[in-house]
Amino acid sequence: MSTPAHDPLTGPPAQPAADPLSRERSHLAGSRSALRAMREDVESLDISDVTANWVNAEVLARQIDERIKALADLSDTPLFFGRLDYLHAPGADRAEGADGERFYIGRRHVHDHDGDPMVIDWRAPVSQPFYRASKKDPMDVALRRRFGYTRGDITAYEDEHLSDPAEAARTSKLLQREIERPRVGPMRDIVATIQPEQDEIVRSGLGGTVCVQGGPGTGKTAVGLHRVAYLLYAHRERLARTGTLVIGPNRSFLHYIEQVLPALGELTVRQATVDDLVANGVEVRGTDPAPAAVVKGDARMAEVLRRAVYAHVTMPGEPVVVVRGSRRWRVPAYELEEIVKELLDRGIRYGAAREALPQRIAHAVLVQMERSGEAPDDRVQDAVARNAAVKAAVKQVWPPVDPAKLVLRLLTDADFLAVHARGILTEDEQKTIVWAKPVRSVKAARWSAADAVLIDETTDLVQRTHSLGHVVLDEAQDLSPMQYRAVGRRCTTGSATVLGDLAQGTTPWATRSWDEALSHLGKSDGVIEELTAGFRVPTDVIAYASRLLPHIAPGLTPVASVRENPGFFAVRTVSGTAETVAACEELLRNEGSTGLIVADARVAALAEALAAAGVGYLAPGEETTAETRLTLVPASLAKGLEYDYVVLDEPRAVVDGEPDERTGLRRLYVALTRAVSGLIVTHTAALPAQLT
Repeated sequence: MSTPAHDPLTGPPAQPAADPLSRERSHLAGSRSALRAMREDVESLDISDVTANWVNAEVLARQIDERIKALADLSDTPLFFGRLDYLHAPGADRAEGADGERFYIGRRHVHDHDGDPMVIDWRAPVSQPFYRASKKDPMDVALRRRFGYTRGDITAYEDEHLSDPAEAARTSKLLQREIERPRVGPMRDIVATIQPEQDEIVRSGLGGTVCVQGGPGTGKTAVGLHRVAYLLYAHRERLARTGTLVIGPNRSFLHYIEQVLPALGELTVRQATVDDLVANGVEVRGTDPAPAAVVKGDARMAEVLRRAVYAHVTMPGEPVVVVRGSRRWRVPAYELEEIVKELLDRGIRYGAAREALPQRIAHAVLVQMERSGEAPDDRVQDAVARNAAVKAAVKQVWPPVDPAKLVLRLLTDADFLAVHARGILTEDEQKTIVWAKPVRSVKAARWSAADAVLIDETTDLVQRTHSLGHVVLDEAQDLSPMQYRAVGRRCTTGSATVLGDLAQGTTPWATRSWDEALSHLGKSDGVIEELTAGFRVPTDVIAYASRLLPHIAPGLTPVASVRENPGFFAVRTVSGTAETVAACEELLRNEGSTGLIVADARVAALAEALAAAGVGYLAPGEETTAETRLTLVPASLAKGLEYDYVVLDEPRAVVDGEPDERTGLRRLYVALTRAVSGLIVTHTAALPAQLT
């Protein structure tokens, strides 16, 4: 059933005539032809007589266009990366001795003209043993074959006979080689190297929220993105209706990861930052001092805002008199008060209650009409609800609320804030967030990012935020409680994947525990998983960076590097920026990308030194080229990025660039763990004591 075992890493096959590598190359060529035929079939579809109107035609045309893009054959991307030979056909009765089946595992499904599969999507149930099977639990797999590629062509393969007791378990060299392959360009998918503990998270169900604590290089971001791809495969129709969203910390990070999902054939997932989500038409032009940002980001602000919103409701003091023809219908004040109290007790959104109030008043009028012998219908009720007297009463009792104007008043009117923050914020906290100078209008205000979150919270109090089917939140450790609430509003009826590392929290309000974060997100029942195997950072580098863990995240499990390649690591005392530039030039002699990470305050000085030396460089998020492989990275933007080699300039300056030492050490921990193959630390000033 299976082809002869052969590992080209150890030498050529004994019998060229039965060369398995040639047969695998033939299957690859056939699969590419089949994919091309699938694409041509879609391109040839004629929808001119299918749709009833131009709207449906536009929708169908867009769906076809997306399908054509998803069927693109990228010449430098392997169409399949593995093969499974089962002892028995999956699902067959093994007692009958059913013949086994062979499946090629790839990034997408490919079938021939008869509909028989040539490549199985990595997300299909039959593909799962490729990631989970082992010598201890072979999962009915006789042979697992991994393929090595060079520029899209098969150049090697490696076999594991999982059900053969005579063959010992061993580490895959091809797997290790793929993990350690140089990083050039944007982040790539990991479908060929997903590990069992990662696969469990990737394939967890849509109904539950998963929080992944993972140190540097554990693959948490890739796991989150691949979980999205898996959920879209397993629940495509549902998520097509409800939508999916990936939230990253900044634009550079989103640009870095933006090609992962398209490479897996998923083209419809939206990507955004938290700031994008809460824009609400407000332009962020200002910044908050850290103490003010901490208070504004505190979850207690939600209650302050709720009080301020519902304080607009006043109990009616006069009846409503509705005139229809020659009749006058009177709804007394006490009955109006009962209606208002009932709406308040129901806890529905302010705006929804305001929309319901005129209908409730109209219903009270209709009851009187019916008692008098009339037979009014729904049209009469709608007409009464639009009556001028009813509208006037609603405006007085339940006036409209503009979220931005309300937040502006709270931040500029100390007395108004004091009324609604009484017993919630201390007087000092209130003084911290009140603006020193008055502001004439919403447009004139210099809103901060934290202010925009407050406006978003207020907007949700007035009108419910649209909920998506699934949200991925990456680098979550840096969010404030109010930001978590903003994200949670986007998945109240859906689920979430939360990704982060408590040791990399670099904001004054950084997350203290994942239980607390999930509570603010509205997902207290979420499951917390921890990834501790490091696939990216070399052993010496992660061991050096982990010296900081007792000072920045006591009790957190250090990452254990599983890389065979020990990488390169050096700490050098230098006399100036010229030697730091020389270290960059040294690393650029290697294959792959190089990042020069510096304290934000030193970016200009290092840019000048690079220019003086004639060394070209990129900004974070810009794609490397064959000519320019060096990126100058401010330490504040390094989170989530990775480079084959890194030069870290002046660790002391990185620490000193933050408002407090713990945050500074966390920023340094991030900077130290961006390297895949090698790290050079250069310093003139003394290193932080925690490193020595």
